[in-house]
Amino acid sequence: MTDHRMPALVAFIGGAIVALLFAVPYLAWTYRRRGEFGWGHALLAFVFVVYLFAIWTYALLPAPDTTAQWCAQHATGDPQWKPFQFIDDIRTQRERGITALLHNRALPQVVFNVALFVPFGMFGRHLLRRGPVTVVLGGFLMSLFVEFTQLTGVFGLFRCPYRIFDVDDLITNTLGTLVGVLIAPLLRLFPGQQTSAPAGVARPITGRRRILGMAIDVALVLLLGAALQVLANRTGNELKPLLAIATPAVVVLLLVPLLGNGATVGQWVVLLRPVDPLGRKPSVARVIVRCVTGSGGFFALVCWALLHESNTPLAAAGAMLVVSGLVALWPKDHRGLSGLLSGLGLVDTRVTEAGTSLAAKDHPVAEERR
Repeated sequence: MTDHRMPALVAFIGGAIVALLFAVPYLAWTYRRRGEFGWGHALLAFVFVVYLFAIWTYALLPAPDTTAQWCAQHATGDPQWKPFQFIDDIRTQRERGITALLHNRALPQVVFNVALFVPFGMFGRHLLRRGPVTVVLGGFLMSLFVEFTQLTGVFGLFRCPYRIFDVDDLITNTLGTLVGVLIAPLLRLFPGQQTSAPAGVARPITGRRRILGMAIDVALVLLLGAALQVLANRTGNELKPLLAIATPAVVVLLLVPLLGNGATVGQWVVLLRPVDPLGRKPSVARVIVRCVTGSGGFFALVCWALLHESNTPLAAAGAMLVVSGLVALWPKDHRGLSGLLSGLGLVDTRVTEAGTSLAAKDHPVAEERR
């Protein structure tokens, strides 16, 4: 793999991993900040995470093997402290004219340093919704941190610095951030970001929203189980796969609903809460029935398969998962298989017991738009 492709690959893989780890917090934030999920906004957020990784990978990779011999021959010299030195570097070329300027060796580096931080200004202004001064200051501090990392050889992890600290990089990176702030409104044209109503107004319960909540619950159980397994291995203890699945499943799918308003973590993320036929908080018995006939039953079958080393419970678990998903999509109320068997319905958490949107109390016009 060529040197210029490796930073891009590392940035994409690293960004994808971080985006996956922060997917649940992002979904909780976007439902509360924007009122609903938008694929366009989510895609821009993912690109922003990959971009942040790209800043570091292009600044630090490829990293050489900084042996004593390598450092004696290739270590960078003193920092470049003279502002606008790049102008003198461009002027050193004797030829004049547009063609000569385009072939100037110093110019591409300046253009790259400006362009590298343009997305920072755009995302900071559009996604993070920060003021122009805050975003430009953030770009300067980010650039300063990168330059200091290069100056110290990645804070002493390498024997010597292999990239030079250049004050002109601070200037051009900050300029790029300012340019990004100025053209940030262009990101509003990206599709999939529009919201149907203000954030505090309740939305209809859709099949996509139900499936997303269910997927979050299943993913959390698996991630917590994997974390428990890693922790047990690091401490020298043995944790059976059965406990690694059963423990987080009980916590996420049963204890959290019983201690809260009856909603699982996934339902809380997508602003849903279960109610009994009278619109009240579910009883303990109904919550237990919903858990057993829903995702809790799925993981119970998986644990049974692990305990008895049988494929039959796994097949039953797969079938249960498919049926639950289909039932969550098909009926109008989208209560799902567990909701039908437990007698529980679902409402948007922004709806009060009186059936009024919370935002409508302060903004009646918003309720009328529904």
